[in-house]
Amino acid sequence: MAKRRQGLADSGGRTFPEAETADSAKKAEPHYHGHRDRLRDRFLDAGADALADYEILELLLFSAIPRVDTKPIAKALLDRFGGLSEVLAAPRERLQEVEGIGEGAATFLKAVHAATVRAMRSELTGRALLNSWDKLTDYCRAAMGQDPVESFRVLFLDAKNALIRDEVQNRGTISETAAYPREVIKRALELSASAVILVHNHPSGDPTPSMADVQLTKTIVAAGKPLGVQVHDHLVVGRHRVASFRSLGFL
Repeated sequence: MAKRRQGLADSGGRTFPEAETADSAKKAEPHYHGHRDRLRDRFLDAGADALADYEILELLLFSAIPRVDTKPIAKALLDRFGGLSEVLAAPRERLQEVEGIGEGAATFLKAVHAATVRAMRSELTGRALLNSWDKLTDYCRAAMGQDPVESFRVLFLDAKNALIRDEVQNRGTISETAAYPREVIKRALELSASAVILVHNHPSGDPTPSMADVQLTKTIVAAGKPLGVQVHDHLVVGRHRVASFRSLGFL
C-alpha cells in the first residue's frame, strides 16, 4: 500500500492534503522577482549612477517584459549594439532580432528613445545654439547617429541664434539623400529665420564630409547670402562623433 503523504492535522487528529507553506511558496517564486525589487530599491536609494548600463536597461525592460529574467536580455542588447544609447537608437526591426525582444518591448524602447530626443530638443528650443554647442551635438547624435539611412535636417535660428524650428527635409538611402538649396532658403524665409545650421548623418559611422557635402554647403551659402540667411555650420553626424564644417575650415 502506498505510503500516505503527511498533511496538516486538525484538533481531532484528522489530516488534510498538504498545504503550501511560506517556505515552499518562497522557493517556488522565480529568483528574479527579488532581484527586480532589489534593483528598483537601489535605483531609488542611490540613483542612476549606482547602476551599470545593463541594470538601467533591465529597469526599462521590467515594464515591457513581465515575469521574465531581463538581465540576460539586457546584456545581449548591449553586446549586440555596443552601448545604452545605441540600443535605444537602434531600429525596431533590429531590436527584435535579439532573443527575448518582441514587438512590444521593441516599441517600448523606441518610445523611450523618442522621449529622450524630444526632451533634448526641448532644452535647445529658444536657446542661443552657438552657446550650447555640446548640447546641440549631443542632440544630433541622439537623433541621427544610429539612423540606418541618410537624412538631411535644418535647424532654423532667429536673429539671436535661438532655435525656432528643427525640421527633417529629406530621408534617403544608406549612402545618400537629396537636399535642395532653394527649398532650404525658402523655408528659412517662411519662418523668418536669420540663420540655419545644416545637419546630415553618415550611416557608415564616419562623419568625414564628402566633396558632394562641401559643394552642397557652398550652394546653400550662396543662395542664402543675398536674402540675409546665414549658414552658421554644417554638421555631419557619425555614430560616435560629429564633424563641423566651420571647425574644419569649410565655412
